[in-house]
This record gives sequence, structure tokens and C-alpha cells, in this order.
Amino acid sequence: MKNLFWFVLGIAGGFVAAHLVNKDPRGQELLAEVDLRIAEFTDRIADSYRAQEAKIEGLVAGTTSSAPGTAPASADAAADAGPARTAD
Repeated sequence: MKNLFWFVLGIAGGFVAAHLVNKDPRGQELLAEVDLRIAEFTDRIADSYRAQEAKIEGLVAGTTSSAPGTAPASADAAADAGPARTAD
């Protein structure tokens, strides 16, 4: 409970400090610069995420299109091998 109190107090203090900084023209410039950097960072992360997602989708599409019928053959091979052994 004590940690929650300090956490909430820290958030409230941050809001008060941001409000006071925002009243000053230099503070407004500072906050605008911080906002720009945050937006730049999130844009880079989003672009990287989309690129990685496209790469993975390409790999999955290439795997499924290059090996049609592999899954049934694998299932047949597993059935021919017999029951799975367990470690005692």
C-alpha cells in the first residue's frame, strides 16, 4: 500500500511539474522537442515492426507454398514409427 502511495504521488508530481514547465515559453519548446523525439521513436518502432511482420509473413507463405502435402506425409511417417516412448 505504501508503494502504491509513492507511485501515485510520483505521477501527480510529474503532472504538476509538466504543467509548470509548460507555462514558460522555454518550457513549451522543451516539451515540444520531447514530444517530437517520442513521435520519431514510435514511428521507427512501428516501421520496424511492420517490416519484421512482412518478413515473417513472407517466410510463412514461402514455407506453405513450397511444401504442399508435407504435413500428411509427416503424419504418415509418425504413424509408421509406432507409439511415442515416454521417459520413466
